[in-house]
Amino acid sequence: MLRMLCLLLLLPALGAGLPAPPRPDSVAIIYNSEIPESKELADLYAMGRGIPQDRLIGLPLPDKEEISREEYDTLIRKPLAAEFERRKWWDRARDGNGHLQIRSTRINILCCMRGVPSRILHPRPKPPEGEPAPPVTQEMQISTKSASVDSELTMLGVDGQSLVGALKNPYFSQNKPIAEAKLPILLVGRIDAHSWDVCKRMMADALAVEATGLWGYGVVDIAQKVPQGDQWMEDVARDLNEAGIPTLVDRSKDTLPVNFPLRDTAVYFGWYDWNVNGPFKNPKFRFKKGAVAAHLHSFSAAQLRNPSKNWSAPLLNKGAAATIGNTYEPFLHLTHHFNILNRRLLAGYSLVEAAYMACPALSWQAVVLGDPLYRPFLRLDGSGRKEADDKVFRALRIAKLRWPTDPLERENQLRSAAKRMNDPTFLEAVGLDLLARKNTALAASTFGEAKLLYTDQFDKLRMDLFVAMIDREGKRTAAAIQGLRDAKLRYSTLAESEAAAAWLNILDPPPPPPAQPKK
Repeated sequence: MLRMLCLLLLLPALGAGLPAPPRPDSVAIIYNSEIPESKELADLYAMGRGIPQDRLIGLPLPDKEEISREEYDTLIRKPLAAEFERRKWWDRARDGNGHLQIRSTRINILCCMRGVPSRILHPRPKPPEGEPAPPVTQEMQISTKSASVDSELTMLGVDGQSLVGALKNPYFSQNKPIAEAKLPILLVGRIDAHSWDVCKRMMADALAVEATGLWGYGVVDIAQKVPQGDQWMEDVARDLNEAGIPTLVDRSKDTLPVNFPLRDTAVYFGWYDWNVNGPFKNPKFRFKKGAVAAHLHSFSAAQLRNPSKNWSAPLLNKGAAATIGNTYEPFLHLTHHFNILNRRLLAGYSLVEAAYMACPALSWQAVVLGDPLYRPFLRLDGSGRKEADDKVFRALRIAKLRWPTDPLERENQLRSAAKRMNDPTFLEAVGLDLLARKNTALAASTFGEAKLLYTDQFDKLRMDLFVAMIDREGKRTAAAIQGLRDAKLRYSTLAESEAAAAWLNILDPPPPPPAQPKK
């Protein structure tokens, strides 16, 4: 471990390759001038990020999440474009068709505050009186004019674009700061959640974690539903592991069970369920400060006011600082590619840049929730203020950098560290790494070693669940059932024992109730 800690002296040099952050004066903030709390939120954000006061725009808007296309044009798009012109934030000229196009701009990023509507609904035509509405087809969904306000605002300075369906995002899959890309689009993020307090906490956490770095566990929940989405999640799991972030990967078709005992979760990516469930239903669960969490679902951000419905609002309510989502059906290929998002965040980009590099479509359904300038992995180089809760995770990162191609030496060093420091977190991380390397037998025994060192029943249960997961994925159903029965009984006083019961009900469902006699 001493060798790993000494390596800290060498790590800051790695930060030289980080992308340049967006300039504060390249950000404009939009708030609802009819709601005092929206203005207060805008002022707090500007102060925290050093954004000049002349970059704030207040618009008188209705206090609702969903608006019509006419309301969007009248209350948001036209007044905002007029403010850009008045403040000389862009230079536009007409093209050959007479449409205004951006030639240069001083503003690259817009941040919408809670109070600014988030969805534009374009209702389908009503059928003739007396006739039933036709069934909703894929063609009807993909040719809709409904969109997220934020995604529509990306094209604020470009006239003449079709409102039907999605537009191609020229920033998609790029790997350069938006200021260098020099594109005629705006990157639009949003600080929004079910309450004003959650919004303030999101901003404060982003600033605090940029000083210390985001350290903790990764969790990737793979649905085994559609190959494209599953591959994104596999890529995320691999990239997190290669970054030295110990990562739990669940490959069962069901999402992680209710009350699964997660701890220190810094990164979560999962799919595919309509409403929040699993570990996030546990009243005691909280993400690590500054966490990035997202669940891939067509309507993950269909609303932001109910912290128990959909995914975006609940994840933020559980302590995440950043998430992404969709307002209406986006279709998988036109939503955020989670692997690109994660990769760009790990590379040091801001949340809003990473999110738009990951999204192939504009004028569509995507939203980015959290401080747009937040760079969660700014301190992967080992710099920043050292916190006691982060020391093991920092050491795991160092070990990955020191022995990237020698997993056996890395494993031996971490096992020695666990023994010297009497900290089972090292062993849990070794077990997760062994799983990533397909060494399931040694992983299971390592989780058993970690269980002996852990003193909290909560953590011991997690180790037993890991072993049951290994047996389940290895088709050793009888062993998995026995392990889950033992865990359900042993930890019966814990609310988290529901996780064992949930998996047990899948593998060994109870018999159906007896049929009621006919009367």
